[in-house]
Amino acid sequence: MNWPALRSELRRTNYAGRPVTLAEGAAVSALLATGTALAGSRRDALVLGAVGALGLADDLLEPRQRRAGRPVAKGLRGHLGALRSGRLTTGGAKALGIPALALLGAAAAPSPRHGAMVPADGILVAGCANLANLLDLRPGRALKAVIPAAAALAVPSASAPARGRRDAGQGHPCGDRDASGRALAIAALVPAAAALLPDLREHGMLGDAGANALGAAVGLAATRRATRPVRLGLTGLVVALTLASERVSFSAVIDRTPALRAVDRWGRRHTPRGSAKDPDA
Repeated sequence: MNWPALRSELRRTNYAGRPVTLAEGAAVSALLATGTALAGSRRDALVLGAVGALGLADDLLEPRQRRAGRPVAKGLRGHLGALRSGRLTTGGAKALGIPALALLGAAAAPSPRHGAMVPADGILVAGCANLANLLDLRPGRALKAVIPAAAALAVPSASAPARGRRDAGQGHPCGDRDASGRALAIAALVPAAAALLPDLREHGMLGDAGANALGAAVGLAATRRATRPVRLGLTGLVVALTLASERVSFSAVIDRTPALRAVDRWGRRHTPRGSAKDPDA
C-alpha cells in the first residue's frame, strides 16, 4: 500500500481554511470495531467495521470524482435522486449500505428482540449514523454529541449485577441486551474521548468513517438499553432532524441559539473573521 499517497488522499482543508486529516476518523472507526470485538461481540464489530468502511470509501472516492469533473450529489435527497437516475454515488452506497447493516445489527441483537421493533431499531441505528455525520461540520461538534450519549449509555443499570451473574453462568460476556449495549457504549466512548482534543485543535476530523461508525455504535447501544417507548421516541426525533437537515442549516441554527453556540464553541480555536466557509460546507 502506498502510505504517502493515502495520507495525501486523507488531507482536507476545513471550514476555517486550516489543514486537517481524516486519518483521525479512520483510526476511531478501527478502534471502535476492535474494542467491540474484544468486548465479545464479533457480529456488532463486523457491522460497525463495515459502516466505517463505507464512510471511508466515501471520504476517499468523492474527492476523486470532483477532481475528475464528475457530478457529486449533496445530501440525502441528492444521493437518492442520483440513485433514481441510475447513478450510484459513494453517498448512495452509504444510503443503501448503512440501513442494511443497521437492520442486520438490530436483527442480530441478543434476545429478547421483539420482532416488530427490529425495523424501528434499524432506522434508529442508521439515523444516528447519519446524524453524527451531519454534525461533523465544526471541530468537536459531533464528538460533543456522541460522548455524553455514549457515557449515559455506559452507566450500569440497577439490575446489572444480577444479569451479570446470570450471563457469567452462560459463559457469554455479551449475551444480554443490557450488557451488550453497555459494551457498545464503552467501545464508542473510549476512541471518541481520545479524538476530542485533536478534533478541537483542528489537527484532524472524523469524516464519514469516524462519524458514521460512532453514530451507529451509539444507536446500537440505545436499541439494547432503552425501553421500547424511548427507542420509538428517539427514532422519531432522529428522523425529524434528518429531514430538517435537508432544508435547514444546523450551523445557522446553532449560531442563532446562545446556549447551543456556547457549547459548540467550547474548546475550539479562534476563527479569524471572514475565514470561515459556508455554514454547512
